[in-house]
Amino acid sequence: LRIYDLVIRLEVSGGLTECWNTLMELKSCSNEIVIFFLNSQADIGPDYCRAIDIITRNCWPAMLTSLGFTAEEGNILRGYCDASSAPSPGGLALIYQPQVSFFF
Repeated sequence: LRIYDLVIRLEVSGGLTECWNTLMELKSCSNEIVIFFLNSQADIGPDYCRAIDIITRNCWPAMLTSLGFTAEEGNILRGYCDASSAPSPGGLALIYQPQVSFFF
């Protein structure tokens, strides 16, 4: 019964196949994502932003962590993509400054 419930939840939330396909697509842009976190500037295009959106909103949170990124980094990427898809005033380029705090 639990497996059936899991299958139903996955199908309702976008489907298991879509999540796995999107994860593979996102894996292909991991270099751009790493560069983004190193210097806060990267060319993460709309296709990759679509993949980030699907993974962070519709799939298991652990799917993103399977690529080595934390849930917080997923939220930062989603924030970047949300901001970059919004029209910028006067056509100026957007440089996203993520607010990341490190605790030791």
